[in-house]
Amino acid sequence: MKHHLYQIDAFTDAIFGGNPACVVPLDKWLSDEILLKIAKENAVAETAFFVDKGAEIHLRWFTPEIEMDLCGHATLAAAHCLKTILDYKKDQIIFETLSGDLIVNAEDGFYKMDFPARMPITDNLPSAISKSLNIQPKEVLKSRDYVLVYENEREIRNIKIDRQSFDQINLGTGGVIVTAIGDNCDFVSRFFTPQASILEDPVTGSAHCSLVPFWSKRLNKKELYAQQVSERLGKLYCEDKGDRVIISGQAKTYAIGNFWTE
Repeated sequence: MKHHLYQIDAFTDAIFGGNPACVVPLDKWLSDEILLKIAKENAVAETAFFVDKGAEIHLRWFTPEIEMDLCGHATLAAAHCLKTILDYKKDQIIFETLSGDLIVNAEDGFYKMDFPARMPITDNLPSAISKSLNIQPKEVLKSRDYVLVYENEREIRNIKIDRQSFDQINLGTGGVIVTAIGDNCDFVSRFFTPQASILEDPVTGSAHCSLVPFWSKRLNKKELYAQQVSERLGKLYCEDKGDRVIISGQAKTYAIGNFWTE
C-alpha cells in the first residue's frame, strides 16, 4: 500500500531550523504496530498521522518509541501540510486527539494552536535526574513534565546530560524541561526525554503548556515570546488564556515523498 509522507520543520521560518516532524495522511487507520514501525523508520522526534473525518480531523502522534498524548510541533506540521500542500479550505482546523479537540487557526503564515494549560507545581527532583545534570536548578516543579528553573539563559545553554544516569528513569510521555528568563525573549527552554532515541527535542510545543502559565504568572505578562535554545532553535509566540494557552509558530516544508507498507 502506497502512502504519502511530508517532512516539515516546525516553529521556524527557515529550513533546517525548528523541529522536524513527518506528517502522514491516511484514508483509514493502520494498526498501532504499523504506525509505530513507520515512526521508527522516519527517525524524527514525532510523526503525525491523521484521518480527515469531515468536520474534524483525527490526529495521532508517535515517537519512535511510543504514542504521545500531546505534541505541539507535529500538530503545527500537520496544519501546515493541510493548508499549504493538501489545499485544505478552512482557516480553522479542528483536530480530534487524545488531549481533546485542538483548534488551530491559520493566519498570515502563522499557526495559532489552542492547547490545554498545565500549570506545574512544586515537586522533588528524582535522584536519577539530579545526578545527570551538570548544573542544578534553583526550583523544581512538575506537571506532565518536570520543569527545572535556572538563574539565566547562559546556564540553560550550558546544561549537559549524563545519559547513563538520566536513562535510569522512565517518565512515560513526560520529559524534563529546563528554563530561565531569556536574554532576547521572555523565556528560554530546552527539553530532554530519558530512554528516548532522541535525547534532546529541538522544539517542544507541548512543554509550553506548562511554561506559558508558569512564566505568565512569574513575569505578570499574558503575551510572551519564547525561544527553545536547542542547536536548531525554535521561536514560539504564546498567550496565557487561563485554562488554555495559545502557542503560535511558522513552518517550512523540507521534503515530500512516498513510502509503502505491505
